[in-house]
Amino acid sequence: MKSFDFVVLGGGSAGCVLANRLSANPNHSVCLIEAGSKDKSVLISTPAFFAFMGDKSKFNWAFLTEPQKAFAKEKTLEHEVAVVDTTGQTHKLKEEIEEHRKGYQPRGKTLGGSSSINAMAYVRGNKWDYDHWASLGNKGWSYEEVLPYFKKAEHNEMIDNEYHGQNGPLNVTNTPYKNKFIDYFIEAASKFYKINDDYNGKDQEGIGVYQTTQKNGKRCSAANAYLHPIKDRPNLTILTDTIIDRIIFDGNKATLVECLDKKNNSFQIGVKKEVVLSSGAFGSPQILMRSGIGPTEELKKHGIDTLFNIPGVGKNLQDHIDYVTVHMNKSIDLFGFSFKSIFIKYPLEIIKYFLTRKGLFTSNIAQGAGFIKSSPEKEIPDLQLHFVIGPVKDHGREFMFGNGLSCHVCLLRPKSVGEVTLNSSDPKDSPKIDPNYLSAREDVDLLIEGYKKMMEIMNTEPLKAHTMNNLRPVDLSSDEKIEEAIREEADTVYHPVGTCKMGSDDMSVVNQELKVHALANVRVADASIMPTLIGGNTNAPTIMIGEKASDMIAREWA
Repeated sequence: MKSFDFVVLGGGSAGCVLANRLSANPNHSVCLIEAGSKDKSVLISTPAFFAFMGDKSKFNWAFLTEPQKAFAKEKTLEHEVAVVDTTGQTHKLKEEIEEHRKGYQPRGKTLGGSSSINAMAYVRGNKWDYDHWASLGNKGWSYEEVLPYFKKAEHNEMIDNEYHGQNGPLNVTNTPYKNKFIDYFIEAASKFYKINDDYNGKDQEGIGVYQTTQKNGKRCSAANAYLHPIKDRPNLTILTDTIIDRIIFDGNKATLVECLDKKNNSFQIGVKKEVVLSSGAFGSPQILMRSGIGPTEELKKHGIDTLFNIPGVGKNLQDHIDYVTVHMNKSIDLFGFSFKSIFIKYPLEIIKYFLTRKGLFTSNIAQGAGFIKSSPEKEIPDLQLHFVIGPVKDHGREFMFGNGLSCHVCLLRPKSVGEVTLNSSDPKDSPKIDPNYLSAREDVDLLIEGYKKMMEIMNTEPLKAHTMNNLRPVDLSSDEKIEEAIREEADTVYHPVGTCKMGSDDMSVVNQELKVHALANVRVADASIMPTLIGGNTNAPTIMIGEKASDMIAREWA
């Protein structure tokens, strides 16, 4: 059995940072464990190809939520029944039943985690979010205190000011592909909202273009930024295709991590100093619960002995609920599956991309950005827009012939809170995910208002001329019809957080140093520690958490 000073559980956005920073000290041995495979694929490195990493991709966990009670019911053929006919013969038939719609939760299953399959938008959230964390008692997490870690991580090619870094591993730039439809979106939106060229700077509010985590026309995932340049360090071991079962304790001290290799063989890794969980808002609470750390009543259901009753493990799940409007358009400057695109546009663009790393396939597709207020009285933006140069229906899982464009609107700080629990104690089993979307009436009302504001832009020139073919036109004068559409189609925009929340109250899991309460040498460092959801995409904040956690750990063991 091999032992390491630090064992990092999860090779996603924060895990890659931790592996890099902790192994920078040659006196420390580090083991990074990732359940997914290596990230060597053109589907990952080519920015626009993330659209093809759907629920059948080996790089995507493609989880489903529990049926969401606030979502509309839909028909399903999943239920099989046995029917006996008049001759006594038994036949198996699929019975059509109705149940509430399930949400879709894509998560990265490879080195780099979700930063290897996401749309690469570089968004930090709002200054208010981090000051709010600090106001909850989390000393060291105010905006002024986390800004240095954002800057430490970042190398921004386009913006050089007091809010941005220039020498970090994570390359941030403007997508090199220019698209006229993004210009139409900005011109239309600018009739209602100001233009903002740096939504990560002094002021978040406004309309613009997303900066992305790319470098030289290729994706710059957390693995590209932090892991690949240092993967040959002699004090760093990287295990892929390795499922983490549980942490084993001696008293309150973690001593071993039990894993399964790709052949399903069990093996153990020794822990000399610390275990750091970086398996995300779904994975980290699962590992804790399988290890006997969590709510006693939940562990008992699955025959797991409780070592430490920490009731907040898996609770406090928060996510951005989102609605997408889809409009078909014949222009081959937009993504989609049409004869002209498939046989004329794409072949030329593929050649251009692989020869020059320029053109359509450098696009992150969701290029247009918006951080807006639902009403002027709001202190900060509470709605976010993603304008997409392609038709996106049901997360791209529903095939549509033709080209088109879409726009998302999401609630930045929803009131609805859910939980992640276990389906079983089997480490290969999927988590039981219940975001409890739209359970708070305020979320429904705000999303109705957000839909109206989004459509106000979509129905304004010069964009209006290109959005006439709306796949789901809704009467904007009827809140009831808008709510009906929301309940039938709204879903995540992929930002689950909060299930191992930081704090000192009874439902918190880690303290401000990210140490799990009652445990001697276990920390959590990923999006699950966020006490509240931040106002924007969560990849950059998760990398910041990895940077800050690495700094705290390095100081303690210097």
